[in-house]
Amino acid sequence: MKIKGLFVILFIAVLFACTSTKGENFMKSEKEMTVELLKAIETGAAEPVGYINAENYKQHNQAVADGLAGFGALLQQIPEGSAKVNTARVFQDGDYVVAHTDYNFFGPKIGFDIFRFENGLIVEHWDNLQEKVAETASGRSQIDGPTEVKDLDKTVENKNLIINMLNDVFMGAAPEKITEYISVDKYDQHNPGVKDGLAGLGEALQSLADAGMPMVYEKNHIVLGEGNFVLAVSEGIFLGEKVSFYDLFRVENGKVVEHWDTIEKIIPESEAMNSNGKFNF
Repeated sequence: MKIKGLFVILFIAVLFACTSTKGENFMKSEKEMTVELLKAIETGAAEPVGYINAENYKQHNQAVADGLAGFGALLQQIPEGSAKVNTARVFQDGDYVVAHTDYNFFGPKIGFDIFRFENGLIVEHWDNLQEKVAETASGRSQIDGPTEVKDLDKTVENKNLIINMLNDVFMGAAPEKITEYISVDKYDQHNPGVKDGLAGLGEALQSLADAGMPMVYEKNHIVLGEGNFVLAVSEGIFLGEKVSFYDLFRVENGKVVEHWDTIEKIIPESEAMNSNGKFNF
């Protein structure tokens, strides 16, 4: 991978930021800009870095220093020729763009990235990464499946479905209502340790509980959606550790029919490379 020098990356980003406006910023959609910026991690292209506001870029990845300099320093650390970036699906909710990506990024990973745009430039970034596995319980990969965003007229309805499901099922207010939210006929699962269907989900959760390490959702921070895709960002406990849950649901005819996720350990704030917090939407 041919990464430009940090000075060149920052110079081009500052130049583009100073000459761009929301109306003329490369004549590209914010979704396109997001995909191109992520792909630049692989290609080393400098121009997409200019989609970041050079003077105001807040970083929530705990392993990356704040600002554009932190992003540039991260690129410098990637072993030459190792990075691969293939974004499978992307959707937008207001100023937020969500990307679901298959990475080789210091090793094979699946990641969700959330970018917030302001005046045509990226001003904030959150993400959640998990190691890829070769074999999954369902036989599905952690990222395959439908990618088309549709049912745009149902965005609000679908987001409300997920918000209510999080409260009732994931956080335990009324777990018996699970079939009101998740289809009993089809529930395609991409979590590597869970089989398809409600039975597969129940089996996995029971196994964790029997081992004395139940999966616990403590708080939801944001729900973002466009049409049939809805992402929930939450925190809780998994395998005895404090983690961030990013759960992506595909909704069809008023029920959840597919699920992808990443689970990432939250490191103590004292060890983080920035002070912005893992969440703070």
